[in-house]
Amino acid sequence: MMRDELDVMAVSLDHNTENNYIGLGSLEPEEPLITASQSAVMSSMNRLENRKVLLVNTVAGTGSVGRLVTGLYDTLTDNGYQCLIAYGRGEAPGNRNSYRIGDDFSVYVHGGLSRINDKHGFYSKRATREFIDVIEDFDPDIIHLHNVHGYYLNIEILFKYIKQSGRRVIWTLHDCWTFTGHCSHFEYIGCMKWQTGCFKCEQLNEYPKSIAADNSTFNYQKKKELFTGIENMTLVTPSEWLRERVSQSFMKEYHTVVVPTGINLEEFSPVAEDVTNSNLIFKLKNSLNVRDKLVLLGVANPWRERKGLLQFETLAKSISDRYVIVLLGLNDAQLNELPESIIGLARTDSTEELAALYSMADIYVNLTLEDTFPTTNIEALACGTPVVTFKAGGSAESIDDTCGIAVERNSIQGVIAAFDKILSQRGIMYTPEMCMRRARLYDRNYRFLEYIQEVYEGM
Repeated sequence: MMRDELDVMAVSLDHNTENNYIGLGSLEPEEPLITASQSAVMSSMNRLENRKVLLVNTVAGTGSVGRLVTGLYDTLTDNGYQCLIAYGRGEAPGNRNSYRIGDDFSVYVHGGLSRINDKHGFYSKRATREFIDVIEDFDPDIIHLHNVHGYYLNIEILFKYIKQSGRRVIWTLHDCWTFTGHCSHFEYIGCMKWQTGCFKCEQLNEYPKSIAADNSTFNYQKKKELFTGIENMTLVTPSEWLRERVSQSFMKEYHTVVVPTGINLEEFSPVAEDVTNSNLIFKLKNSLNVRDKLVLLGVANPWRERKGLLQFETLAKSISDRYVIVLLGLNDAQLNELPESIIGLARTDSTEELAALYSMADIYVNLTLEDTFPTTNIEALACGTPVVTFKAGGSAESIDDTCGIAVERNSIQGVIAAFDKILSQRGIMYTPEMCMRRARLYDRNYRFLEYIQEVYEGM
């Protein structure tokens, strides 16, 4: 099979929920993040015996969800839990107890058949049966599911086992795939079929892509059959927006807890500029020729229409020449087609460079048209940069009126008005200190404790 026909490994599942540029900021604490009650919970964990947690996700240690999984693993094991990470693609960090479900070949087969038959999640039978043997051997008290899509699990075999086993289940949803017949997001096209039953899917070209069949009705009915009626299961969502969608779906029977995705505040902080060749801000401003400009930064991976690429092109035509737009994460084709009025950069794997870009920006601009809870907003705040975003999905939930402005989707004039408001109140509102204070609420260590207190121990 041709690489372009399958393109399985090129599909990064975190693109459906959260950006791969996971950020990180720091601020001297003004008040304790860990309350007395949370400390009591952590202390009580050390006295618990035989507490085993199985964490399941497509990847481990990479991407936003993969980092969440390994972060939970570390917090739990540090406090008396025995954990195992089961993952389906790539490699896991070598210093953690982990198990690879299937192999690259099974992923490609699953992906190829899904492209033809639109039955994503109904292959990988042998890999899933072998995984169930591992579950039995590990004998977990809690199975904590994250993304079960991604061409590596057979959901029918897995969920029939889960129902029969009677084990306690926590399922953190990072997108909408669980309760649709095909797609992982539907806000962009305004589809409401998922509330009653999917058919004639309009997004077969979107992940998980199908090129030959539409089995959205079958998928919807099977998911409803498999995912409902599970005793002792708690759902977790990263945003109120997703929790509300869950409450309107066939998953509404479950108790759902909102725990926003946390970020690592130890690795990023605002980067100050000084006139030295080793200073990243100094070098970036010179190399990009943006000195004496107001920098509007956008970050995505990958960039596509749903992430607001066309809206940025419209914005570039509507702003004055005192501004310059810098977009990070573009592929080669997009870089070649980008208007001259926008500065395009390829993806960076350097968190140091990313922090410098966030810090260099005067405003971080997120024109996504659908997203569950984009962590790039928090990354920018952690670097002291205010945010302007559309009211799309859970994008506006990470900001308040001290650090950012949310405007109606597709309102470019609203975006420009937000720029004017932020810049006119510099030094009074939207200050770096206010932005960083807001980011502190999403310290991943705090959010891991919230998971333990509200989900693991609170149910």
